[in-house]
Formats: sequence, structure tokens, C-alpha cells
Amino acid sequence: MKRGFYTIMSAQFFSSLADQALFVAAVELLRTAGAPEWQRAALVPIFAIFYVALAPLVGAFADALPKGKVMFISNAIKVVGCLMMLFGGHPLMAYAIVGLGAAAYSPAKYGILTELLPASQLVKANGWIEGLTIASIILGIVLGGQLVGHAVSSRLLAFDFPFIDTGVDTPPAAAISVLIGVYMLAAWFNTRIPHTGVEMRPLRSNPNHSFARNLVALLPDFWSCNSRLWRDKLGQISLATTTLFWGAGGNLKYIVLAWASLALNYNTAQASALTGVVAIGTAIGAVIASVRMRLDMATQVIPMGIGMGLLVIAMNFIDNVWVAIPFLILLGGLGGFLVVPMNALLQHRGHNLMGAGRSIAVQNFNEQACILLLGAFYSACTGLGLSAFGAITAFGIVVAGFMWIIRAWHRNNLRRYPEEVEHLLHIARSDKHH
Repeated sequence: MKRGFYTIMSAQFFSSLADQALFVAAVELLRTAGAPEWQRAALVPIFAIFYVALAPLVGAFADALPKGKVMFISNAIKVVGCLMMLFGGHPLMAYAIVGLGAAAYSPAKYGILTELLPASQLVKANGWIEGLTIASIILGIVLGGQLVGHAVSSRLLAFDFPFIDTGVDTPPAAAISVLIGVYMLAAWFNTRIPHTGVEMRPLRSNPNHSFARNLVALLPDFWSCNSRLWRDKLGQISLATTTLFWGAGGNLKYIVLAWASLALNYNTAQASALTGVVAIGTAIGAVIASVRMRLDMATQVIPMGIGMGLLVIAMNFIDNVWVAIPFLILLGGLGGFLVVPMNALLQHRGHNLMGAGRSIAVQNFNEQACILLLGAFYSACTGLGLSAFGAITAFGIVVAGFMWIIRAWHRNNLRRYPEEVEHLLHIARSDKHH
């Protein structure tokens, strides 16, 4: 791997670490404020709002500037969201601003891989980035749980600047203060990311028009890119699979917290450790997939998505932590093995069909829309009076059912368009040798 790749990995690690820890801090902030259950569940879909709303802009934005600079700006936006949360803004609104930073960050994070590395290294690179991302999720969730826990928060709250009233007087506020520093460290790594030499694609904007009008002008290009991926016989399957995976995985981190609270009587700090266990399994699955899978084999992993949905339902029958730990590792492992080759295939098709940033923005739009819809579905289930067990069952049925539909869709493509699918697979086989 090129040297710049490891700088990108470092920046990604610390930014993701802070993202995950902040989620736990936000959950605890709402819990201690007496917010209803549906608001805590709504943290996941609220984070996705700007991914969906600004998808046409962030992809073009990532292609218009050096991606290291885009990532730096994105981390600065996350810091603004943290400050809002720290100084009186509603946690849901502030967390949405952090989501805005994440929405701008993601096309640059993944898009730079296709600029820096050849197609033959994309699966391995995805194994690295997913493995490190999952490691940051594990450590970030554990870090968040520890920061809001009594042992660490009491020490943080005992520290104060002389003659300055910071207003930091609760465990969640102390945790958020620490995480601002982590975001700043990630931003420093962003400044060290090298230029890839790829030609920038300027935003199509008119200085005489308003921001809203310029944004609307980007819509035709974005929807054209979106349609191109959905029409591509491998792009549509990889996009559908990763969309559903991230829709499920994005909400699973809260579902595990809710399940652990009910089934094991855990508090936020204890339950956050179990969410980290799922991430350990995902990291293991991602590493195995990066070693064993090739680009042209990616569609073989689709049945694992069905298994994920069924395992989510089976969580309801577990009330012992020593049974839960290996179970959650298995659940995460299926997801990790599923997403690495599918992500690589999607990036490969997207890079061939359009710019890297635009491709990732299309991917993010669909994935975050799924997170938004599944999160709204889960929040609605709890808001309408279903217990966590009932909402989890409904959630698992939806995931398994849609993964089954995707498998049937791919089989139909193989029957109806064998030459087109084989041609695309041939391209993937050929590119891995270049």
C-alpha cells in the first residue's frame, strides 16, 4: 500500500472513534434529561438526514476539492455539532449537524481509495478501512461508555480551568468535551493526506444564483449517476445489498443497547460494551473476507444477509451474557464478510461509471435513506407501544425478507441477462490483474 493510504486510515480511525463515542454520549444525555425512548432511537435516523438531503452536493463537493481538504472541513463541522450539544442545543438537532459533517466526509474517505490505489487492491483496501473502522467502532463505543460511566466522568468533572466556568457539569457533557479533542486530532491527520494528482471536477455553480438554486442544478447529474448504478446489473445488486446492510447495521448499535437494557438489565455503559462485541465480529468477518474473497466472487455472499436478519430475531431468546457474546460475534461476523466484497464491487462499478466522489455519494444516499427508513420504522414501533422485543422481531423480519428479495433479483439477472452479467464479471476479473 502507498504511504498516503496509512495517513488516510489514521484520519478515518480517529474521526470514526469520536463518532461512535459521541453516539453513546448523546444517548446518555437524552436518558439523563428524561427524554422518551423514541427520541433515543431517533438518534440513528437523525444522523442520516443530511446524508440523504445533501447527497447531490456532497459527492460533487468531494470531487471538486482535494479529498484531504474535504475531510478536514467535515471534521470541523462535526466539532460545531459537538459545541451545539455542549452548550444547550437540543441533542437531536446537534447530532444532525454532526451527521452533516459525516455526510461530507464519507465520499472523500472512500473516493480517495479509487484515486490512490489500482482496482486490484480495492478489496484489500476495503478490508483495511472496514477493519479499522470496526476497530474504531469497538473502541469508540467502549470509550463513550467509559466516559459517561461514574469512574471516568467523576475525574473529568473534578478538573476545571481556573477562573473560567465552562458549563461542563454532567458526565455526558464531560464526554463530549473530550471528543472535541479527538475530532481535532483527526483533522490534523487530514492536513497530512497527500494530493493524488487526479484532476478535480469543479462544482457546476453560478455565482449569480443562490445556494439553493445551485443545489437544484446539481440534481439532474446526481439522479443520472444514481440511475446508472441502479441499471447496472452488478451495480444494482451490490448497491441494494450494501444499502440494506448499512440500514440494518446503522440501527443495530441502538437496538443492542435497547435489548441489553431489557434482557440483561444493563445501563448505558455496560450495554455499550456489547455493541462493541458486534463490532469485533464484524472486524473478524471483514479481515477474513479481504483475504479469501475476490471482486468477481462478491455476489456469493448475499445469503449471509438473510442470516443476519434471522439472527437479529434470535436475540430475543437470549438472556445470558455468556451466550450473548459469541452470538453477537457471529452476527457481526456475517455482516463483515458480507460488506467488504460488496463494497469493493460497488466502488469498482461506480468508478467505471462516474467519478469516485459521485459514486460514493450515490451509495451514501441509498444507504443512509435505508438507515433513515429502518430507524424511523423501529422508532415508530417503540412509539406505538411495542416492546423492544417486538420491535426487534419486526426489524429482523424486514431485513431477512429484503435480503431474500435481493438474492432472487440477482438470480433473475443471471437467467435473463447472462451475457451482460458475465461481461461485467470478466471486467472485474481482468482489473484485478492490473
